Amino acid sequence: MASPPAPALAGRRVLLVGPALAAAVGDSLKGAATETAAIERLPQANAGTYDLVVVDADAWEATALAAAVQDLAANPRAAPVLLVGQRMPTTVVRNLLRLASSDVLEAPFTADQFANAVAALLAGAEPAPAPAPMAAPEGGSRCWAITGAVGGAGATTIAVEIATALAARSGKDKSVCLIDLNLADGAAPAYLGAQPAMRLNDFAGAAERIDAAVLQAFVTPVSKQLDLLASPRDPDAFDTVGREAVLRMLEVACECYEWVVLDMPRHRRAWTLEALSGSDEVLVISELTVPALIAARSLAEEIETALGGGTKPRIVLNRLASRMFGPAPSMTEAERALQRKADAGVSSDWEAAAAAANLGGPIAQHRPKSKIVKDIAQLVERLADTGVRRHASGAKRAA
Repeated sequence: MASPPAPALAGRRVLLVGPALAAAVGDSLKGAATETAAIERLPQANAGTYDLVVVDADAWEATALAAAVQDLAANPRAAPVLLVGQRMPTTVVRNLLRLASSDVLEAPFTADQFANAVAALLAGAEPAPAPAPMAAPEGGSRCWAITGAVGGAGATTIAVEIATALAARSGKDKSVCLIDLNLADGAAPAYLGAQPAMRLNDFAGAAERIDAAVLQAFVTPVSKQLDLLASPRDPDAFDTVGREAVLRMLEVACECYEWVVLDMPRHRRAWTLEALSGSDEVLVISELTVPALIAARSLAEEIETALGGGTKPRIVLNRLASRMFGPAPSMTEAERALQRKADAGVSSDWEAAAAAANLGGPIAQHRPKSKIVKDIAQLVERLADTGVRRHASGAKRAA
């Protein structure tokens, strides 16, 4: 019996889950747009994004693969899956059968056998639409970087609230992007009750492939106006994610969004200075303790020196008691320790911050009358009105 004709792959989007698949089956997928990913991407493989997912069963430990396939089966919009390999664990195959469309191809297999399996899974399926391009912001983008002087200073909370305030101020769909650059263990997704989806590991050595469509696949929508870019927890991320991938991601983000807010890691990385130098504002967040204030002063001076004085970080004092807004000794002592005036203060409201963190979402959503929300709104209005918008992308300047 003659083999059926090869499938029309033009316009098809195929996700290859396994590092060796591109070399093994790439020739059989000519004409398709292929993307290689790790197993963690499998549960998010939607039919609206991919026409087909090819999984290398031999590349992953059976328990992890079975769990990933089970998670995908729980996704009502799961893309068709072709499982290939020599080892076909029963638990994996059983979970695979829960999918609406799947097949198994035992290795070794011929090119014709692979093509036939692909054709059967694609038969009758309309190509998944390519992600709509994200329009470049009118008048360029503005990028603000937020970093803590010490651990626990509240930098992530303030970054979340600043991004939320900017989104409310803009009112435009997809106008603000909050990027959690704490790649190993960022807390922004947990604070927002969001699922992180950014996987820069997939672009090791291929940073140039990151474009607006890839960025959109990485995005977790928080609201109509606000998107989140954050990575799943990975203790090795700072070692495995390359400088070029981070900077390329920032460049593309600044080409796509009107406002970009960076939640920076406290310790310097290979790309830290370039990200800071490409930012319109750098905010150093400090508590009102002597060690934190000394650290804030040192960090601000380090940034100014490293960037040649072109960037003047602003110091924001967090968790201020209401009495400290007047000419109280505590504020005077704080500025004495800083050896400079603080640029802004954010009130202490533990109950509001804890409630928002536990419920998942910004304080502005769960406790809109909190003093924190009011202080952040005033800070955002002041910086947004006095700042100068970049002509193009902010973070790409030094990339």
